Amino acid sequence: MRVVFDTNVLVSALVFPGGRGEEALQRILEERDELLVSPPILDELLGVLSRKFARDAEALARTAVFLGDMATLVKPGRRLRVLADEPDNRILECAVAGRAEAIVTGDRAMLALGEYRGTRVLALADYLGESGR
Repeated sequence: MRVVFDTNVLVSALVFPGGRGEEALQRILEERDELLVSPPILDELLGVLSRKFARDAEALARTAVFLGDMATLVKPGRRLRVLADEPDNRILECAVAGRAEAIVTGDRAMLALGEYRGTRVLALADYLGESGR
């Protein structure tokens, strides 16, 4: 399954070992699913890791390389204005451009969509419950 993780899922996977975020990332590492990322998602992730978790330039570079090696980079061609929170729109853009089957998020506004242009919007617990797919 082609998936886009929102920034909070990625932060959870990278900062809090042993949690559900890490479990989701493990599905990508095991090549059970394909993770899609875009430059704006990577920029937001690295910014959050720097500001909120005091990651230095070297740690940020390692994170960028790690994600670059395991994810498929998507470069959306269109800007969307569907949700009030602009970073959420960047997630939708990546999903549309990459033809993702699912977006994995904890964001209530995004979850309220249920689906967007054929892409299901799933809570992390629901995504992990689909591991038999």
